[in-house]
Amino acid sequence: MLKEEAGYMTTGVIWKQLLIFFFPILFGTFFQQMYNTADALIVGRFVGKVALSAVGGSNGSITDIFVCFFNGLSSGAGVIVAQFYGSKKDNMTSKAVHTALTLSVVVGLSVSIIVMILARTILIIMDTPQEVLPDSLIYLKIYLCGMVPNMVYNMGSAILRSTGDSKRPLYFLIITCFVNIGLDILFVVIFNLGVAGVGTATVISQFLSAFMVIICLMRSKSCYKLVLRQLGFYVPALKTILYLGIPAGLQSCMYTFSNALLQFSINQLGTDTIAAYTAFNKIANIFWMMSGAYGIAITTFVGQNYGAGKFSRVKKSIQDCFIMITCSTIVVSAALYFLSPDIFCIFTKDSNVMAIGNTILKFLVPLFITYVAVEVFAGSLRGLGDSVMPLIITVCGVCLLRVGWLLTVVPSHLEIHWILASFPITWVVTSIAFTIYYFVYMKRNKKYFRTLSSEYGEVIKQN
Repeated sequence: MLKEEAGYMTTGVIWKQLLIFFFPILFGTFFQQMYNTADALIVGRFVGKVALSAVGGSNGSITDIFVCFFNGLSSGAGVIVAQFYGSKKDNMTSKAVHTALTLSVVVGLSVSIIVMILARTILIIMDTPQEVLPDSLIYLKIYLCGMVPNMVYNMGSAILRSTGDSKRPLYFLIITCFVNIGLDILFVVIFNLGVAGVGTATVISQFLSAFMVIICLMRSKSCYKLVLRQLGFYVPALKTILYLGIPAGLQSCMYTFSNALLQFSINQLGTDTIAAYTAFNKIANIFWMMSGAYGIAITTFVGQNYGAGKFSRVKKSIQDCFIMITCSTIVVSAALYFLSPDIFCIFTKDSNVMAIGNTILKFLVPLFITYVAVEVFAGSLRGLGDSVMPLIITVCGVCLLRVGWLLTVVPSHLEIHWILASFPITWVVTSIAFTIYYFVYMKRNKKYFRTLSSEYGEVIKQN
C-alpha cells in the first residue's frame, strides 16, 4: 500500500475529515471578513453613517467584483494543485504552485492600476450619493494599494488548503485581523483619520498576511515548496488554471455584478438605507462565510479523491457535505433572525438605520436555505474539473434573472422588499438548475469514473 501522508484526504472517515478541514476554513473566513467588518463597525460608531456608507455601499460591490474574480482563479489553482497532490505528481504540483503565485502578482497589479484610474468614474456610474462620494473615493484608492498582497495571500492560502492544510491560513488571519482592529482604533479613534485610517489599517494587515503565507510556503519541505527563482508561467499549468479558474471567477463575478446593480437600486433609497444594507451585509457574512467554507472544503476533498481515482469517496463526501451545510444553515438562520435587533446595535446608534436593517434581515435570512444546493454542487463540479457549466448556470440563474428583475420590476416598485426579492427568486431557480445538472453529470460520467477507480486500484497493488 502507498503510505498516506499528512494532508491527504483519500482515506479516513469522510464526514470527520470534512469537519476537521471545514472549521479552520470557516474561522479563517471569519477573521478575513473581520477586516471590512471592523472597518464598518469603527467608522459607523466613531465617524458616522456617511463614513459607514463609504466603507460599504458602492465600494463593497466594486472591490467584491475584482476580488471574487481572482478568488475564482485561486480556486482553479486549488483544484489543479489538489488533483496533482492527490495523485502524488510532485513535479506537476510544484509547477502549478509557482505558476499560480506568479499569476496572483500579475493580475493583482493590473487590477490595482486599472481600477485606480477609473475609480471616480465607477463610483459615479453606480450613483453613489454626493455626500458619500469623497470618502468612498479615498477608501477605494487606499484599498487598491493592498490588492497585490491580498491576492498573493488568497492564492497562497488556496495552495495550502488544496494540500489539506487549512490551519496555517487560519493562524495568519487571526494575527492580521487583530493587527487590523488595533490599527483601526489607532488611526480612527486616536488620530481621527476617518475612512483613510481604516483603509490604511486594512492595507498594512494585507501586506502582513501575504508575507506570512509566502514565508510558510518557502519553508515547506513538501512538493509545494516555494522557490522564488522558479516563479514564472509554466504553460500547461497556466492553461489548466485559467480553464478552471476563469469560469469560476466569472461565476463569482456574476453574483457581485448583479449585486452591484442591486446596490445601484439601494443607493436611490438614501443614505439611511445604504447604511442599513451595509450593516446587514456584514451580518449576513456569517452565513456566506459558512457556506463558502463548505464550498472550499468539498472542492478540495473532491479534487484530491478524484485525482486519486476514488469515486465512491467523491459521491459520499458530496452527500455528507449537503447534509452538514443544510443543518448549519438552519441553525445560523434561526440565530440571526431572533438576535437581529441586538446585532444591529453593534454597527449603529441611528434608530432609523436599525429599523431598516431589521426589515432587510427578517425578509432574507429565512430564505438562505434555498441557496445551499448551489454551494455544494458548484464546488463539487469544480473539484471534478467542470467549471464551464456552473458558470453558464450561474449566468442564467443569478445574473440574467436578477438583472432582469432589477431592470424591469424594480424601477416601477422602488421599495426595499421589491429589490430584495431578487435574491430568493434567483437562489431557488439556480439551486434547481444545479441539482438537475449535477445528477445528469454524475450519471453521464459514471462509466468513466469507474475506470479511473479501477486504474488507481491497479497502481495501489503494484506499489
